[in-house]
Amino acid sequence: MEQYELPKGFLGCGFKFPVQVDGNTGRMRTVSYEDDIKEAIRIILMTRKGERVRNPDFGCRIHDYAFADMDYTTLNAVKREVERALVQWEPRIDEIEVSMDTAQETEGVLLIRINYRVRSTNNPYNLVFPYYLNEGFGTEL
Repeated sequence: MEQYELPKGFLGCGFKFPVQVDGNTGRMRTVSYEDDIKEAIRIILMTRKGERVRNPDFGCRIHDYAFADMDYTTLNAVKREVERALVQWEPRIDEIEVSMDTAQETEGVLLIRINYRVRSTNNPYNLVFPYYLNEGFGTEL
C-alpha cells in the first residue's frame, strides 16, 4: 500500500525568533513547518500575560513564579500554566505533556520539558525550555 505524504506548507511559516535580518538577502529570517511551531511555543512561554497591548491575554504566567520557592506546589502550578497556555495559543499541537527538571535549580535554571504531537502530521516532538528563576541569570535560548 502506497503511503500518501501531505505537503508541509500547511504547518506555516513565521519570523525567526529573535527577529533577525539575513545578511545574504537583506530579508527577515524565517522558519517553517515544525521549526515554526517550536518558535511559537518559545514565544508563548516567554511572553508575559498583559505584555502585548493589542492582545493582553496572550502569553503565559510562568513569570509569576520567578522568585517562588521551587516546591511541589509551585512546580505543579508552573506545569499547569505551561499546559494551559499551549492548549490556548498553539492549536497546531496536542497530546501536550509537561515535566520539570530541577537538577540545575542551584544554578537558577528550571528546565521545562515539553512533549507534544503535531496534529496534522501526527509526528511527536519535544522541546526543552530553560526558565531562569531569577534576574541574575540570562534569558537566552
